[in-house]
Amino acid sequence: MSSRPDQPHDPVTPQPAATPEALRAAVAQVAPGSLAAFDAERAEAVRQARAEVSAAPLRSFTGQWSVNVAIARHPARAARLRELEALVAQTDDLVQAREAAAEIGRILDAAFAEAGVRRGSA
Repeated sequence: MSSRPDQPHDPVTPQPAATPEALRAAVAQVAPGSLAAFDAERAEAVRQARAEVSAAPLRSFTGQWSVNVAIARHPARAARLRELEALVAQTDDLVQAREAAAEIGRILDAAFAEAGVRRGSA
């Protein structure tokens, strides 16, 4: 079974379960350069959860990384998001910035939906 998409907009891998282990495996496949950040943020979430005696930091961590994977598993979408973010950061054209921000919002809406995460909770 190939890990390459059949179509340019097909995902490279299915959306994983929202568990640290499944997310880490997906990150290793779709964004291996992000593994160090994943591991550091996971360790911090575990530390925070223990200190607060709360699962909230772990839920936030898995929600955030579920969305990150939902974006990264679509290489064309991830590349477009990076382009739009760079455009917003450097343009002085307000109309262009608004259009790019709107498209960023649509990309994020799709990623949150695929990840099964409600916006504002990750």
